[in-house]
Amino acid sequence: MPTSWGNLKAELPEPLPLPLDPKTKQPASLDFLYRLFPKELVHQELSNEPSIKIPDEVFNEYLRIPRPTPLIRATRLEEHLKTPAEIYYKAEHLSPTGAHKMNVSIPAAYYAKKQGAERVVTLTGAGQWGSALALASASLGMKCTVYMVKVSYEQKPGRRIMMRLWGADIFPSPSDHTAAGRRFLKENPDDPGSMGTAVSEALEDALGDPNAKYCTGSLWNYTMIDQSVIGLEAKKQFELIDKYPDIVCGCIGGGSNLAGMSHPFMVNKLKGKKTDTEFIAVEPKAVPSTTRGTYTYDHGDSAEITPLIKMYTVGHKYVNPPIHAGGLRHHGKAPVISYLIYNKLMRSVAYHQ
Repeated sequence: MPTSWGNLKAELPEPLPLPLDPKTKQPASLDFLYRLFPKELVHQELSNEPSIKIPDEVFNEYLRIPRPTPLIRATRLEEHLKTPAEIYYKAEHLSPTGAHKMNVSIPAAYYAKKQGAERVVTLTGAGQWGSALALASASLGMKCTVYMVKVSYEQKPGRRIMMRLWGADIFPSPSDHTAAGRRFLKENPDDPGSMGTAVSEALEDALGDPNAKYCTGSLWNYTMIDQSVIGLEAKKQFELIDKYPDIVCGCIGGGSNLAGMSHPFMVNKLKGKKTDTEFIAVEPKAVPSTTRGTYTYDHGDSAEITPLIKMYTVGHKYVNPPIHAGGLRHHGKAPVISYLIYNKLMRSVAYHQ
């Protein structure tokens, strides 16, 4: 298991566009970002260091997930597809929450507690991130509040049971628990919710409590950094079997899943090594940000609280269809992933769920 995270932003041929203050349209100040996120996550977000040490406390929590996760060859899938390709995947589902999200939730909760917060507040789509932050905060003795996209809240009762089992408070978004939620419901009483509405509610809640910090599990660069443990492990595992991938692919909601697996391999491509490797981002046709959206500055939430970030987006007012693949419903994609696609270092495709 790596002792440091990798930061692809530091390897790009040009600086990534900075997040902007939505009022001034100038680069967001540290004070503005500190109001939103734990300070250490802001420092990660803005860092241009190619390697960032994993704190010992986080490293030890990672070992309990457990990490490293196996790299598994999908031989039965190969047989079913009758393909000559060798297909491998990282078994992130072995986490207690069933997904890769604890790679971010553990450092997020740790940094929030280190700064003095007593509660973390977040949003979740299908419930994977909410489950991960609920468990991480419980492990560290913190409170957790989750705003879950309403359609997923109704479709996936198992996820809300899991979050409540670990002590989290959970609200279907939009809810009547915040001013933003009440406004969304007034505009559309049958609003199925979206990642954008849930972000707005979580931010409003966190900003109204001096003892709380907002944490998100995707889209922002710090989440790409923390997820890099997946690809760094995979890189070493491929070395052990004397192989190197021709194609690295993954689904994208905000982008941290694909970034975690692909960025350590993308470093080689950017440095002129292994230039034939192809990188493919797969998104749902229901929310086609990178295949039909625009590469521009946009908010990460519906109520226009977040900084403006340059990304592929279908617009923060986009009403997401209530597809079952709830974690893939964000209107925008991570700035780093968007940059790679825009500059043709990665290509994107869209499929029905």
